[in-house]
Amino acid sequence: MSYLRPGALCVALAAAFPAVATAASDADLKQLRQQLKELRDSYQQRIEALERRLAETEQRAAGAATAAAAAGSTASTAVQSVAKVEARAAEAQATADRVARRPASESAFNPSVSLIIDSKFTRFQRDPSAYRIDGFIPSGGEVGPPRKGFSLGESELAFSANVDHLFRANARFALAEDDGEGVVEVEEVNVETLGLTSGLKVKAGRFLSGVGYLNQQHPHEWDFADAPLAYKAFFGYRLQNDGVQLRWVAPTDLFLELGTEVASGQKFPGAERNRNGAGLWTAFAHLGGDIGTSSAWQVGLSHVRTNPRERGFEDGADATGTALAHSFSGRSQTWIADFVYKWAPNGNSSVTNLKVQGEYFQRRETGDLNYDVGGLAEATSAARFRQSGSYLQAVYQFMPHWRVGVRGDWLRSGTADLGSLDPAGLPLLAAYNPSRQSAMVDWSPSEFSRLRLQLARDKSRNGESDNQVWLQYIMSLGAHGAHKF
Repeated sequence: MSYLRPGALCVALAAAFPAVATAASDADLKQLRQQLKELRDSYQQRIEALERRLAETEQRAAGAATAAAAAGSTASTAVQSVAKVEARAAEAQATADRVARRPASESAFNPSVSLIIDSKFTRFQRDPSAYRIDGFIPSGGEVGPPRKGFSLGESELAFSANVDHLFRANARFALAEDDGEGVVEVEEVNVETLGLTSGLKVKAGRFLSGVGYLNQQHPHEWDFADAPLAYKAFFGYRLQNDGVQLRWVAPTDLFLELGTEVASGQKFPGAERNRNGAGLWTAFAHLGGDIGTSSAWQVGLSHVRTNPRERGFEDGADATGTALAHSFSGRSQTWIADFVYKWAPNGNSSVTNLKVQGEYFQRRETGDLNYDVGGLAEATSAARFRQSGSYLQAVYQFMPHWRVGVRGDWLRSGTADLGSLDPAGLPLLAAYNPSRQSAMVDWSPSEFSRLRLQLARDKSRNGESDNQVWLQYIMSLGAHGAHKF
């Protein structure tokens, strides 16, 4: 159905009825024109509104298309990045596998290097060069204090690195002083395994024995400037092995470690040997755990067995002043019981902490004593020794960086059974119980430096007390691993 527009309708009416059109008043024409204008304006507004909506719709459609294109581009980039990362990870893993399965080149082998500088200033009443521990066979080790005044302590130069995915190598050299001359001693050179199953670890070469508690620590880790008397008398200040060590840590809530060692036994309580096989055997066990959040403990039991042959020592002099050289051959066994207790409020040791430790030694030796009576004459007799020693110490950090500590050392020489020999001919082995008391205070401004003042009263020599003053500094340079418990 069609409709006539108002304008066309007016024209048609005017043409058909001229009289009527003529007769129409000006008012009517004006009204018609006004209505026509209003109708035209209404249509124009509706058209403009439709045009605006169309433009807005086209703009939104264009924005959506742009966003979709950008999103598509980002997704494509992300996919490419993931692919690149995966490719790089696969390449890195392949490289690691290749490095682990071939000898490291000179540039790849980059060991950790550290230098521990130790120096001392001392003041003694007695001559350090005449130091001895009466009642005990001399160990031949570094048992005496340093010379009076300024002296170079035992500085250490250490290297360590993983050789590959199976082995780690360690080397440590002691830089010390002997009669005013600098000497270099090979303290440790060994290789240990990595990643063995069931908590096993094997170490071969030269190493510090795992017996006791303090024996495994290097001098810069000690809480006092020197070793306890028991270590000096029974091990020559520490037990050091050339051999093989096996350790096993049990998969238990409590720390449980078992270990054994087979070694050459060239050093005290063993002796120089020129024969095949092993000369020293050890076995040790350590057990430890926590008490709440503030305390921890560890106890241990160790055994050392060796068969020294002609282990020599000097005691006394003949009529000409020549030192009398004696020797012992037989069987030597040493047992060690050790413990350590640590306390720190809520496990935070940075402000306040307490450490208490102690060890008890017992040694039994049976065999033959070859006794030099002067000149070319010698006498041999059965000999038996049963001796013991211990130390107990406590170190308290009362504020950050500052600690105080006390230590008591005791030795029991027992009564030497020399068979047919006259004990008076060996004054060094006369019954005597050496002792020593020490007190120290140290300041550690950081974990790499420490200054220490130590006072001691030493009664190692029968009838000769020695009041001692030690000043020590320890400085650590380079990479340095965490200390043992």
